[in-house]
Amino acid sequence: MRIVGGAKKGRRLVAFKCTSIRPTSDRVREAVFNVLGQDMTSRRVLDLFAGTGAMGIEALSRGAAAAVFVDRDARAVEVIKRNIEICGLKDRARVVRRDAKAACRMLGEEKERFDIVFIDAPYREPDLAVEVLKRLADTGLVTAGGTAVLEVSKSFALEDTVGFEVLKEKRYGDTLVYFLKAR
Repeated sequence: MRIVGGAKKGRRLVAFKCTSIRPTSDRVREAVFNVLGQDMTSRRVLDLFAGTGAMGIEALSRGAAAAVFVDRDARAVEVIKRNIEICGLKDRARVVRRDAKAACRMLGEEKERFDIVFIDAPYREPDLAVEVLKRLADTGLVTAGGTAVLEVSKSFALEDTVGFEVLKEKRYGDTLVYFLKAR
């Protein structure tokens, strides 16, 4: 696994040998940033269910002003911290070890706002993705016109967009990616 664009392009990231964490492939990450745009300058990013931190690190590599990484797994948090360190991005990164819904509540109370939110909930918990979308809408974490990128199993059907509008839907193998605009 490597960074596919920006200042840290080609940098190898630490990965997992764990079945519960499924990092977004380089191919899907590159495709997501082709849709979002290559230049993330001045954008604030929230990476929920961050796993290895690859999505948020990719955004930082492309110029994002700051990224907050959230994962409840202690091993994931350590891998994220190592990857941030490897890439020399500690000054623009914050790592939070919490459940995604609790982290949204906490960040909302801190009045944080994000331009882009990556949501990659475990495929075996599809309802969790929708619950997190609801929490994002309730807390106002996504700026007006901001984007939520929801990565799910190809068999998932998003029926309730809860305060978001579907801009695009893309399928990459077993992965379905929704690009949602905050209202």
